[in-house]
Amino acid sequence: MAKRTRQANFLLPEDLIEELRRDVPRREQSKVVSEALRRELRRLKLRKALETSFGAWKDKDHPELESGVEMFVRNLRKSSRLKSAK
Repeated sequence: MAKRTRQANFLLPEDLIEELRRDVPRREQSKVVSEALRRELRRLKLRKALETSFGAWKDKDHPELESGVEMFVRNLRKSSRLKSAK
């Protein structure tokens, strides 16, 4: 099922429009612009999520990792082997 579309009017730099018209077939221009905009919006959302979540991890909340992640994972694997051997 095709997605519904709506027309949007906004301004772009002339050189960008000229490049789009020169390099992209006419019937594909909207698709190229919408895909580029979608990628950029996704990047901006990710950046915002990273910025707002920075500092959320507190070492005091995770004492099990005090000796390092590698040791924690090793102990997890060892305990799961012991359980499956029973």
